[in-house]
Amino acid sequence: MPVDKPSVVREPQPQRGYNRAMRQRWLGGLSTREFLRQHWQKRPLLARAVGFAPAGMPQRTKLLALACRSDVESRLVTRHAGRWRLEHGPFRRRRFASLPARDWSLLVNGVNLQVPAAERLLRRFDFLPQARLDDVMVSYAAPGGGVGPHCDSYDVFLLQGPGRRLWRLQRARRFTLLADAPLRLIADFAPEEEYLLEPGDLLYLPPGWAHDGIALEPCFTYSVGCRAPRGAELALAMLDYLHERGLPEAEFRDPALRPAVRSAQIGAPMLGFARRVLRRLRWTSRDVQRVLGRHLTTPKPHVVFRPPRRLLGRAAFLRQLVHRTVVLDARSALLYRGSTFFLNGEDVASRPAQRRPLARLADRRRGAGAALARAGLGAQLYAWYGRGYLDLERSA
Repeated sequence: MPVDKPSVVREPQPQRGYNRAMRQRWLGGLSTREFLRQHWQKRPLLARAVGFAPAGMPQRTKLLALACRSDVESRLVTRHAGRWRLEHGPFRRRRFASLPARDWSLLVNGVNLQVPAAERLLRRFDFLPQARLDDVMVSYAAPGGGVGPHCDSYDVFLLQGPGRRLWRLQRARRFTLLADAPLRLIADFAPEEEYLLEPGDLLYLPPGWAHDGIALEPCFTYSVGCRAPRGAELALAMLDYLHERGLPEAEFRDPALRPAVRSAQIGAPMLGFARRVLRRLRWTSRDVQRVLGRHLTTPKPHVVFRPPRRLLGRAAFLRQLVHRTVVLDARSALLYRGSTFFLNGEDVASRPAQRRPLARLADRRRGAGAALARAGLGAQLYAWYGRGYLDLERSA
């Protein structure tokens, strides 16, 4: 049965001499520095009653409506007679009406792109680099619902919403996957710890930890997932970049060809040609920076930017800019390295006077329009505004 004093998952106690005003209650009393040093990618953390429930998070009706949209990624996981079934959205409303009373779970990704409260929840984790934050997934499960025992390759924070969920954990190791399952489920799952999460509890899991969450009643779980670039993804991004920049032009010629003795054998001249051509592929550290920045900020395939319904003219936008706050759209990713900024898969060079206000906008996802205008960024901001990348907000 569940235990309240976990041994693997730690529930920290107040520390002597620790500044209470600086304590991050939602990290179990740890400061962000302490959390990163003691738990990040090392061991789980269980924090009871973290003290905030995101007001405005989608209820059941709203979440089902999101799962019916083509621009939202959603999945439905059901289990019947010990067999798992996975369906991908968008769904029709009648699909949900046909579901049984138990043993199913709906998962909706990227809710922070659709619901302001979910975006605010994601930004509560801004002590992590933005390049490491992915999205907020909201799952709604009927009693008995879950996705089965599995492990993720990324860090995840699981905040329990309304309802209760039982989590079973096993430390990271090499797992055997269940054959013929539509999900990457663990066949040899042997839980070492078991914890009951109630509304407001937070569970952090490092990459590789196996976990299985089972709803004890209709419940919501808000998952803040992290991301990390993979070598294969970066290699493909580099190849795309090199192709865009222009690959070496060369054609194989063999005027001294002789009759083939072994016709299926690849000849040494052709192999030498391939070696010489591929050696001409070169890239610099700046190229790597550009590829990484573009890759990290490229929107996911289902993300759609929408221009403002009432698009301001350029002159009106520039007049309002100096009195308003520039706010990045939740879908926008703005990162930087040195003098180069990356917005939604594109790199943007900046002049020295523009770097500080642009970096402030990137770090805080909002910035004073007057400072940005003084830096000569009005025209650039208007172009981004027209694409739906940002908007103007009345200054407080």
